[in-house]
Amino acid sequence: MTELLQNRKIIHVDMDAFYASVEQMDNPLLRGKPIAVGGGENRGVVAAASYEARKFGVRSAISGYLAKKNCPELIFVKPRFDRYKEISNKIRKIFYDYTDQVEPLSLDEAYLDVTQNKKGNPSATLIAKEIRKRIYDEVGLTASAGISINKFVAKIASDFNKPNGQKTVNPDEVLAFLEELPIRKFYGVGKVTTEKMYQLGIFTGLDLKNKSLEFLEKHFGKSGNFYFDVVRGIHHGEVKAERIAKSVAAEHTFDENLSSEIFMLEKLERIAEELERRLKKYNIAGKTVTLKIKYSDFTLQTRSKTLPYFISDKALLLETTRELLFQERMKDSVRLLGISLNNLNTEIKKAVVVQLKFDF
Repeated sequence: MTELLQNRKIIHVDMDAFYASVEQMDNPLLRGKPIAVGGGENRGVVAAASYEARKFGVRSAISGYLAKKNCPELIFVKPRFDRYKEISNKIRKIFYDYTDQVEPLSLDEAYLDVTQNKKGNPSATLIAKEIRKRIYDEVGLTASAGISINKFVAKIASDFNKPNGQKTVNPDEVLAFLEELPIRKFYGVGKVTTEKMYQLGIFTGLDLKNKSLEFLEKHFGKSGNFYFDVVRGIHHGEVKAERIAKSVAAEHTFDENLSSEIFMLEKLERIAEELERRLKKYNIAGKTVTLKIKYSDFTLQTRSKTLPYFISDKALLLETTRELLFQERMKDSVRLLGISLNNLNTEIKKAVVVQLKFDF
């Protein structure tokens, strides 16, 4: 690793069971109980689960039916995204008291580059501790944090002492930390890739490190180079103060499956209306319209069309979506429809960051 990379100080702050924790904070009757934020047990999907529910295997993205089966005492709560955004904004204001180099990943997590910071504090570990305390004192929620020399290691470290904890991986500890790490805990290595690595005899970071670049590229393509670098503590990604949206979308899961395109058009009109509202709010337009269709058997299909001009209004969105809808016959009844707009008119701005050396 170069000295420049070792000198960076990155904090990854991750709120603990954020949506569920907000609901428990706002409603004392839910505290200490297994709750799931989502659409309910019949047709919904779990968006977030409290730690009490996680003990029973309730996780985000699983169906409400399975969640209820795993945890009969589970309480479903409808999501309130306006409230979550309100709380998230309060938390981000705390971040900006320490640095302007803040890269939100979602409402409940963000990277902070505190190599240079507004408090003049040379310790990223102490900054993370202070931020977490302020979040608890001023907002009422707990957060966990990971601290290290790059985003990759900080992200992994933030998961080590959850909930309400933090872990620092100092520059001289990074290589040993990664070598001992189970490969399934490497950020970006999903279930399918994990199974493939197991078949290739890769179970830990050390196993991965012992594989040549040629071997990794042969079995994992372009990702092979990424795996080769990160296990050696090399990750050049900067904390980007402005995350540029690559797509804007709106979708809806229906209470009953739809089998007629006529009914689908009615639903798509409302979805296009919501998408238009989001686009206008941020002054965004795009050229590529994508129709997302999830069938009753949970298979997913997308159909896209790229226009020669930017659009953002409901009428043009719906016109293009209608064309995509009738592009081919439906193979089954439909449980979810969505519209997304890509190829946006946003510009990527690169920030130049001066790196200075401080003690961790």
